[in-house]
Amino acid sequence: MKSIVQFLEKLLRRALQPARVSDRSSRAVIEDGLRILHATPESHRSYRLPDLSVGDPGAPDPLAAYSWQELRETIYPEREWQ
Repeated sequence: MKSIVQFLEKLLRRALQPARVSDRSSRAVIEDGLRILHATPESHRSYRLPDLSVGDPGAPDPLAAYSWQELRETIYPEREWQ
């Protein structure tokens, strides 16, 4: 199957440098990369942010009673707001 693919020139040069040294074709390098990508399980490629929550999950929000102006003054006490 023939396909036309556009790569960033810098990325392609970097990827094909080892191929030139070992006399491999650019096609072989791209096929190897696709095989590696396809062989990698999905779970290893995805990233999940760690839960960095603080406090008790069932506790009431201590900031819920503040207006947005009061929250702003609490977060940025050194600034003067008009």
